[in-house]
Amino acid sequence: MHASPPLDPLKGRGALSNREGRFETTVHHAEDDGWPRDAEASPPRPETRVSLERARSIISRNDSPDVPFEQSVNPYRGCEHGCIYCYARPSHAYLNLSPGLDFETRLFAKANAAEQLARELAKPGYRCTPINLGANTDPYQPVERRCRLTRSILEVLREAGHPCTIVTKNAGVERDLDILVPMARKRLVHVFVSCAHLDNRLAAKLEPRASAPHRRIKAIRTLNAAGVPCGVLVAPIIPALNDRDMEHVLETAAEAGAKVAGYTTLRLPHELKELFREWLAAHVPQRAEHVMSLVRQMNGGRDYDADFRTRMHGQGEFARLIARRFEVACAKYGFNRGRNLSLDCTRFTPPRAPSPQGELF
Repeated sequence: MHASPPLDPLKGRGALSNREGRFETTVHHAEDDGWPRDAEASPPRPETRVSLERARSIISRNDSPDVPFEQSVNPYRGCEHGCIYCYARPSHAYLNLSPGLDFETRLFAKANAAEQLARELAKPGYRCTPINLGANTDPYQPVERRCRLTRSILEVLREAGHPCTIVTKNAGVERDLDILVPMARKRLVHVFVSCAHLDNRLAAKLEPRASAPHRRIKAIRTLNAAGVPCGVLVAPIIPALNDRDMEHVLETAAEAGAKVAGYTTLRLPHELKELFREWLAAHVPQRAEHVMSLVRQMNGGRDYDADFRTRMHGQGEFARLIARRFEVACAKYGFNRGRNLSLDCTRFTPPRAPSPQGELF
């Protein structure tokens, strides 16, 4: 029996395969037939395809004790950034698509996101708490440049005086400064840019279509200079791969005006375990087993532990070391680690429900 052919990285893509999701009944497995392979006959690169869909609901609600918001809106399913570590990848299995390459190439845009959001905010009894944009997939991923769904959502929130938080690793957030600045003056928005290292070469492999790390730092500086509070998330910290950069990221972000910082460690739910192993074998084979050994140490001997008490920051000695380093660096660079972002929920005015009679005045 021949060994499986090695998986070659695809330029501009994070995943190396399109392995089946956990709900599939048929599994495909490549085998080497022994014939020499033509080095020039490489498979075609998968192109990004965006399908429009109409959402029946748009606000997701959360009661997890380790997540600092109750509500979120995700205008897209799938994410073109292609970050190999993305904990949202397994969600594509619910669509009978692969958490691998499908997740970053088969995207779904909720065309009626703004309309549906206004409808839900206008419901009687709606309780205003900050809405997070970017809880699952990045609201400023490359397709946002032409779909503009995130911008339309922000317009609804601005008109309603509704507070929100934004998490992104794309400098495209600068495009919406004309909306974010007025919201910031009313304490209605706080942005977080995710940046776990400052190595552009590593970023090209680890998160191939996200903004380069130096560009994210520039976005932090631009937003804060414009009066939009923008913090930094050092996430995810991957042991023996990017953890050494944590203090440097915090120092650089502080110089760019960030006042609030947070971090998470690597999470590998469901299919993500094997996708990440494939990536390690292709890009850092000499460190692959060491990385996974430390990951297991931080997850009670498993690749992933879903316990709410430990899944965000890990457990064990290595996790405690990271927590201590983060605490010391935050104190050194003047970060506020509190969850209270001082967003104002008192300005909220429900949008007017659409009337079949139209607007008379």
